[in-house]
Amino acid sequence: MNKIFNQKLKGFALANAFAIVLISITAYFKPESALLVFSEFIIIPILIGLIIAYFLRNLPAISTRKLVGYSCYNTIIIIALSAIFLHEGVICLVIVSPLLIVFIFLGMLGGRSMFHRDNEILNVSVFGLLMLVFIVDSLSKHNYTNMVADEVVINAPVSEVWKHVVAYKRIEAPNKYWLFQIGMPSPVESTAEGYYLGAKRKCIFSNGYVFDEKIVTYDVNKNLTFDITNQPRDPEIMGHIDILRGQFLLHDNGDNTTTLIGNSWYKLYVFPTWYYDIWAKSITRNVHLRVMEHIKQLSEEK
Repeated sequence: MNKIFNQKLKGFALANAFAIVLISITAYFKPESALLVFSEFIIIPILIGLIIAYFLRNLPAISTRKLVGYSCYNTIIIIALSAIFLHEGVICLVIVSPLLIVFIFLGMLGGRSMFHRDNEILNVSVFGLLMLVFIVDSLSKHNYTNMVADEVVINAPVSEVWKHVVAYKRIEAPNKYWLFQIGMPSPVESTAEGYYLGAKRKCIFSNGYVFDEKIVTYDVNKNLTFDITNQPRDPEIMGHIDILRGQFLLHDNGDNTTTLIGNSWYKLYVFPTWYYDIWAKSITRNVHLRVMEHIKQLSEEK
């Protein structure tokens, strides 16, 4: 029993040590050190799974269910190490956990099959291919921007809605979005130094974070566009995304109602985008809706 435990412990320890070495190399050599690339969330977890599977190859057959459990255990280890040494925040770790569990599991599943076949050429080829992908991805440039749009219909004329678009008083409504409820900062207030083109604007979040903005389009009752000139850095998701620009468009529906459209442009620094952009869209959309529902409430009060 002790031998089996020691073999498992050795597998977990060496797999994570290998991952730390690869991440350190990536941080040193990749073109933009702020980026967290595809390989760090896909290739490295697969390699972790393969290494653990290698150390388990001579042990009694391990069920798929146990492999899932081992994947969860190792994800907890990675999360703990990331929180301690990389100072990642809780929200970020919640978001990354499913990705790690899935690809560590796939690595272990593939490794169980590979190592039981005892085919050294196949084993070396797979490991070499993964390392090649890791190197190419780490040295490549990455750039991804996107825009999210949302709209609400407000039972008030555009002139009334416009009053609350440039700046709005503090939001007192409880958060509905689950990430806001577990601690992610949510928008609570917007202030402006004036109602004119070029005026400075601030978007204040629940934890005191302030996004500094500058109005770049000021078309009364129609279009308010602002660039983000400064934004906070913190261990949470805001450390991995830049909000570039925001916009409110107002459309007079001709029946004393207004369609308010909120647009945001952002840049991601975490990959793969097919996974992280789902989260980015969801977070951005819920920031929109919290602000726009508040504007709707203020506009319809009279």
